[in-house]
Amino acid sequence: MAASMVKSFLVYHLFWWMFLVIAVSSKPPNIIILLADDLGYGDLPSYGHPISEAPVLEQLVAAGLRFTDFYSANPVCSPSRASLLTGRQPPRTGVWPGVFYPQSSGGLPLKEITIAETLKAKNYSTALIGKWHLGVGENNKYMPTNQGFDSYYGIPYTHDMCPCLKCFYPDQPCFYTCNTDVVACPLFKDTVVIEQPTDFTKLSNKYSEEARTWIRKQAQTNQPFFLLYAFHQTHNPMFSNKKFTNATERGPFGNMLLEMDWMVGEMLEELRAHDLEEDTFIFFTSDNGPCLLRPYDGVGNAGLLKCGKGTTYEGGQRVPAIAYWPGHIKPGVTREIASTLDLLPTIANIAQVPLPSVVLDGLDMGNILFNHGRGLRDTLLYYATFPEPDIGVYAVRHKQYKAHYLTSGNSNSGDENHDPDCRPSAGQKPHAPPLLYDLYQDASEQFVVDRKKHLDVYALMYKIKVQNEALMSWAESEINKPSNSSLEPCCNPGCHPRPECCVCKSKFTPAIMKV
Repeated sequence: MAASMVKSFLVYHLFWWMFLVIAVSSKPPNIIILLADDLGYGDLPSYGHPISEAPVLEQLVAAGLRFTDFYSANPVCSPSRASLLTGRQPPRTGVWPGVFYPQSSGGLPLKEITIAETLKAKNYSTALIGKWHLGVGENNKYMPTNQGFDSYYGIPYTHDMCPCLKCFYPDQPCFYTCNTDVVACPLFKDTVVIEQPTDFTKLSNKYSEEARTWIRKQAQTNQPFFLLYAFHQTHNPMFSNKKFTNATERGPFGNMLLEMDWMVGEMLEELRAHDLEEDTFIFFTSDNGPCLLRPYDGVGNAGLLKCGKGTTYEGGQRVPAIAYWPGHIKPGVTREIASTLDLLPTIANIAQVPLPSVVLDGLDMGNILFNHGRGLRDTLLYYATFPEPDIGVYAVRHKQYKAHYLTSGNSNSGDENHDPDCRPSAGQKPHAPPLLYDLYQDASEQFVVDRKKHLDVYALMYKIKVQNEALMSWAESEINKPSNSSLEPCCNPGCHPRPECCVCKSKFTPAIMKV
């Protein structure tokens, strides 16, 4: 009996020793974030658009987990991207108010810890391909390679901040008034400008080839990798390769969406070629809601949601989101509340790396992803495009209720919007009592909940607002730092006259596009 017990004891501990060895020695999963630009809640077929085409993304939806209540942390680019990378609200990072421009001297502070830097604890190889929009600064101070990314290939801001060059469609009129006082869009490889101006009709092909080449290199190592693939699609002005021009019934926006979908497909094909798909956690979402300027020209769509980009109405921040990891995430739909803030703690948990030693606003989505269970988040704070410390949050969501304490329209939601609340002419307006909506019954925010019948809800929402505002710390604004045109990226530093002299031929020869 004693010998049997000793044998069982040894077998038991041998099993656990072998398990621990395997657990410690096994490579953590690869991580890929696919980040669309200004893609609205109603733009994908699976989110209700009747004529959009995105066959690859729809495959991810069918085999992955689709979110119905996923939010960007802010309704415009720079603060939302800062929050995605750091898990912290924009006031904490200093990325407020508004967005960075090519002339900006500020950027995402180097002391902020990004997902890329967090994953370095497990020796991840890291890359960013596409749009950065978190500052360039003097001597490329704020570029991705100083924020945890081993390599960067892309344009560091939005393409509407460059002079319009035939608006990317030679036979179409310009979407905006051309600004010839700024440098042309620069394409960077790490911190070197390799093409200026960037040819946007070939850009997606270049990004796709860069992504495939980088993944191919990672496959030859035993090192886990993190890729942030940040598309310029579907931000206006619209552009696409000739193969996608006039490719969809939805027009320029639909063509742009389909081209982005093709890029996702190319990336997946490379993963599959190296048997990496089942070892890779993929998350697709958008940085904010759709731009609704000049809707008759064909722009984004927020579906049933109110307003769009730049506002704290649902259309400004509720966005599509898809989690995909074959063998780990079962297909389905979740109605749990989640946010781009939650990506850092979720990825840290998946990779089993320590969280940064700072105050985080994000929460781990693990139970949602892997059990289709309840999430940790039941509250969401909405900070405006142009927030102010003495005003705080504009709106609060708690479970199904949302209370607006301030509202404001925005130029990105269109000065001709059918809803006057969305237009820039709808200035900042306080609401006391707040506008309270039940988003389960009224996702379009049309019918204010009867205050007399819901006094307890009104009181709870205000309590949540006050408590969270008391806990928020506001870092000095990086966006308000002085601007200087000499900081605009130029492939010929120090040349004159600017911006005319900032021109160089491409140092990249793209492969033939496959469609």
